[in-house]
Amino acid sequence: MPFARISLHRGKSPEYLKALSQGVHDALVQAFEVPAADRFQVIHQHEAGELIYDANYLGGPRSHDFVLIAITAGRSRDTATKQRFYRVLADGLNTAIGLDTEDVMVVITTTASDEWSFAGGRGN
Repeated sequence: MPFARISLHRGKSPEYLKALSQGVHDALVQAFEVPAADRFQVIHQHEAGELIYDANYLGGPRSHDFVLIAITAGRSRDTATKQRFYRVLADGLNTAIGLDTEDVMVVITTTASDEWSFAGGRGN
């Protein structure tokens, strides 16, 4: 039950955003043990100066196409699963939309299942 927040600079086409969204979802299903019907995402588009990052910290160089993907997951995955997800995601986005793999940053946070309510005010 991951929730993905995808942040990037404003100005990409609807087709680009759709492919970006699909690429994140495909990687979650393929490499992060997520069911295909489990899709919850928000795309945040930022004006110049609102998405701040170091162009070279632990990677890079990063460009104006930089994308920050924050995944909130309901359970932990082992290191090998997370590493596989990072690689599948970066490579998939490179193939799908030409996004340089150095422009993909991912942060994963895990939460307990009782910290989620999917509908109707019911806890999970």
